[in-house]
Amino acid sequence: MLGRLNHVAIAVKDARQAAKIYGTAFNAEISDAVPLPEHGVITVFVTLPNTKIEFIEPLGEASPIAKFVERNADGGIHHVCYDVPDIIAARDRMIAEGARVLGDGQPKIGAHGKPVLFFHPKDFSGALVEIEQA
Repeated sequence: MLGRLNHVAIAVKDARQAAKIYGTAFNAEISDAVPLPEHGVITVFVTLPNTKIEFIEPLGEASPIAKFVERNADGGIHHVCYDVPDIIAARDRMIAEGARVLGDGQPKIGAHGKPVLFFHPKDFSGALVEIEQA
């Protein structure tokens, strides 16, 4: 059911600047910054040989990550994302096992243009988990 690690997301004040640091340190490819108003964030991806790092910055004061960034001024790991072959089947199985999906339970289109869902960190040892349709 669970596929590969798609990315690790780090919430920061300035996604472009944070990505530059990783790009320089690891000689990695850096994506353009992409605002995602429906998620309340701006994303920049750094592509590494075995995964990606997603830097997210709040898009406005009402952003769902604004308080996280306020509490973690230097930035911090926000979530991990895993690929799944069938997001609806994965959601249903995770819910049946006791995991709580965040939001209305319906997938939204994420930064890669694919459906995503988030699950409550209290159900995953303190880690916010995102699943993405592979």
